[in-house]
Amino acid sequence: MTVTAELGESELLSGLRAGRSSAYAALMRRNNQRLYRLARGVLGDDAEAEEAVQAGYVRAFTHIDSFKGEASVSTWLARIVLNEAMMRQRRRRPTVDIDHVSEQTLETAATASAARPEPSPEQALARREIGRAIERAVDALPATFRSVFVLRAIEQLSIEETALSLGIPEETVKTRLHRANKLLRGTLAQNFDAIFEDAFPFLGRRCDSLVATVLKRLALPDPSAALSDRQPPHAPP
Repeated sequence: MTVTAELGESELLSGLRAGRSSAYAALMRRNNQRLYRLARGVLGDDAEAEEAVQAGYVRAFTHIDSFKGEASVSTWLARIVLNEAMMRQRRRRPTVDIDHVSEQTLETAATASAARPEPSPEQALARREIGRAIERAVDALPATFRSVFVLRAIEQLSIEETALSLGIPEETVKTRLHRANKLLRGTLAQNFDAIFEDAFPFLGRRCDSLVATVLKRLALPDPSAALSDRQPPHAPP
């Protein structure tokens, strides 16, 4: 872990305002997973969610002076990415009344529970299969339920943090989470709390690629590329 990655948000914010690409990269790596899950919770599509996160970062970083410190940098980024995802969703299809589609959504989600793997010694394989079942079931939720569920159940944000991120009252968070859980219980019929961390991963090369793309759009150097250039060559065999 680099020293930059260990810095607090105030130090990273100072780095952003000073134009240090290492601060941009560290902040993105710290928030990529959460923001990707949030965008995917709204859009239900991997590629479009990644594009929304990229666009949100660019919008935030090119208007860094507008950050007033009323919430954490992470919450500020979440609001921007959420707005970007919701804007893309509105362009893609008209708004649907949630109360009118709950029963239809439950019927659509029912197929996700088929052929769930039985417990086996291949723990990792079973976890991956169950993770995919969760993703399918969560994808089938109405968008407003899905975004609340992702933040509360998968990202483990508090009710207050979720309400702040989504810009809705805390009571609305509670109501939407209750409805989301009711739909999912009817679909999954078992408790998946222990494996939620496996759902919607955004790690490794995907994380590196997003960081590099955003830095390129901001015309900033990629610190990880500079680091690899300084690595000594492998000795010949």
